[in-house]
Amino acid sequence: MKGLLDAVTAYGFERYLAGKQSLTATEDPVEDLRRGWDLHIDFGLTHPSFYVLMYGAVRPGERPAAAEEAYAVLVGMLERVARAGRLRVPVATAAQMVQAASVGVALALITDPAGGRGGDLSARTRDIVLSALTTGPRPADGPDTPAARAIALAAVLPDTGEALSPGEAALLREWLQRLAAMEAAAVADTGTSV
Repeated sequence: MKGLLDAVTAYGFERYLAGKQSLTATEDPVEDLRRGWDLHIDFGLTHPSFYVLMYGAVRPGERPAAAEEAYAVLVGMLERVARAGRLRVPVATAAQMVQAASVGVALALITDPAGGRGGDLSARTRDIVLSALTTGPRPADGPDTPAARAIALAAVLPDTGEALSPGEAALLREWLQRLAAMEAAAVADTGTSV
């Protein structure tokens, strides 16, 4: 029985990923993230049985392989936002927050007796989450806070090649994470950017 459910779940994720991969990137990575959220919610409402198998019937400590691929797509979208200097928190934190919020919204809408199509829960939640995680359009001279600059630099750090030794890269990554965490903590404490 578990094998059959896993196969159905994998098929659902294949359909979901086909939709996600059809999104073409624009010049605005935050808008692309917004479109990705909407696609996620629409998939849940259009395919509620698949969605519940994919995200609602989880086992502790396990994530289906296809779910890992979907999560990797989300991380890739957030890395683009970070490289643009528009992410307020580290990519990993943002990915966890976006996934938790979007899955929660989708499951809430699926269980809504009205079918989830009548209200603006998804759009309002999306806008609140994205405004907490991202900045407005990047100023011409780069990111606007030290934390945003640290997150942007961390996002491109793997591209430095042999410019830094592994030890230097690790140390720089640790410092950048500390700087990014300062703003993430301020956002969590006040709900606003520092």
